[in-house]
Amino acid sequence: MGLLSTWLSRLASPHSSKSFFHRARELSHRFRGPRFSGALPSSGKERLLSWSRSIVPFAIVASAGGALALELSSTSSLDHRIEGKEQTGLLVQGPHKELPEEFIKELKAILQDNMTLEYDERHFHGNPQNSFHRAVNIPDVIVYPRWHDDVQKIVISCNKYKVPITPYGGATSVEGQTLAPQGGLCIDMSLMKKIKSLHVEDMDVVVEPGVGWIELNEYLKPYGLFFPLDPGPGATIGGMCATRCSGSLAVRFYIQLQVVLGNGDVIKTGSRARKSAAGYDLTRLIIGSEGTLGVITEVTLRLQKLPQHSMVAMCNIQTIKDAANAAIATMHSGIQVSRVELLDEVQVKAINMANGKNLPELPTLMFEFIGTEAYLREQALLVQKIVSEHNGSDFVFVEDADAKKELWRVVSVLQTIFKKNSWIRKEALWACLAMAPNFEALTTDVCVPLSRLAECISKSKQELNASPLLCMVIAHAGDGNFHACILFDPDQEEQQQEAERLNHFIVHTALSMEGWSSPCFFMELERGCCSLGMVDVQFHPFPFPDICCLDTWDITLFRRSRGTCSGEHGCWYWQNEVP
Repeated sequence: MGLLSTWLSRLASPHSSKSFFHRARELSHRFRGPRFSGALPSSGKERLLSWSRSIVPFAIVASAGGALALELSSTSSLDHRIEGKEQTGLLVQGPHKELPEEFIKELKAILQDNMTLEYDERHFHGNPQNSFHRAVNIPDVIVYPRWHDDVQKIVISCNKYKVPITPYGGATSVEGQTLAPQGGLCIDMSLMKKIKSLHVEDMDVVVEPGVGWIELNEYLKPYGLFFPLDPGPGATIGGMCATRCSGSLAVRFYIQLQVVLGNGDVIKTGSRARKSAAGYDLTRLIIGSEGTLGVITEVTLRLQKLPQHSMVAMCNIQTIKDAANAAIATMHSGIQVSRVELLDEVQVKAINMANGKNLPELPTLMFEFIGTEAYLREQALLVQKIVSEHNGSDFVFVEDADAKKELWRVVSVLQTIFKKNSWIRKEALWACLAMAPNFEALTTDVCVPLSRLAECISKSKQELNASPLLCMVIAHAGDGNFHACILFDPDQEEQQQEAERLNHFIVHTALSMEGWSSPCFFMELERGCCSLGMVDVQFHPFPFPDICCLDTWDITLFRRSRGTCSGEHGCWYWQNEVP
């Protein structure tokens, strides 16, 4: 009890972080009263840079009948390049044209006041705060549909006037999915947030895409059910589907989607039945398509029973390699741990500075267990033994609801260095940036087989420690996934280059260990293409045919190739391809 009291007293330190909350509220303020502004945006507000043209030979379309079409097409490419001192991320630009007056009139007839042409709101939607990518162009108009029919009419109108569409959910991703490099129309789904039906006996629920997962779980709690996926606060169900939130776990919990395709046709990708072996698995096709195949307007989710008891534990370990090995040993032991989070000493220091805490500045592991009360205590004691075998200390676990909430808040603060839209979790970003005011953050995202996690983190941490830049690490150690947050001065080109070098080192270290990286983190951005072992990666928009006007800049082509690729500014010609 003495050790637990010490931990909780550290967590309950009176030195608050009100200034960080205040800053988060100011910067996360967003437009909530959609309205129509009659004037078209001036072309002078958005500076157009030169853009190159290329021919990309494939187009993929999901039709209403469920077929996939492949056809040759040509389109204007996007310009991807790294600028000098004034540009710290991937600069993305596509061809842009002014919206026709007739198109604006049609939108007004469909939406009345639920749209805006105001520059501030367009800039907010076109420049996601947490993305390292930057777009030259921003959306020309923001629309706020309330019903499925609104979305269908909007898409039909966009298809008629060939206006690109960018769906917009909670904007919590860091990979630039909400950028609109060709301008066009942004569909903000925030007003479509109805929970349409709950089937308790079937353990599923039908929701609109603007429903937040946290709000959904609050609604489900009285029924003893919950939606298991756990991204950053502020994430909405539609965006979670579009980005395949939680990777391979995502497909287990999305049963059926209703989608408006690029020509305005509507499809449902399945039924509420738990099993189907008929036809194409269109649900999996749409999951992870990031708005490039259609606009999701309804989602049927599989639910789980809410666990009756849970426990949170926390401990310090002398080195990050020992901490990773302790996490691996815990997973190998067969202990049912629902979450394992690892953070390095720099991240702990950032939390202390931002929150006025007094946590030991050592690599830290945090666990969450679910099950019966007796089972939880037994598992916690087993984990304590494993941790002690890996030079761990200060192991504490709590069952009291309020104490668990306060202890797990530390993990929540960390998890969303890469997320957005929650005062508590978003504080993590300020915690990192507070260590280097006026700096920017480059975040990495890699995953390796669990057996290689300790080696990968250790090698990456050694490289980060040797760098003059301030860097911190957080790992979702239960599945081999970890992130680094690299802070650099945007006015210092040398620091930007060092941040990119560290990013490449971490990515290639993970790939050498049969791991994975989010595509946006391993692109050779200055060239548009990179060769990673057997896989050549090309960064291009898919040129959808005339029936599809969806903005597809962020699709990445993966091809296995024995040959070479040649070209300039992303215009690549592939040779000697093999299946």
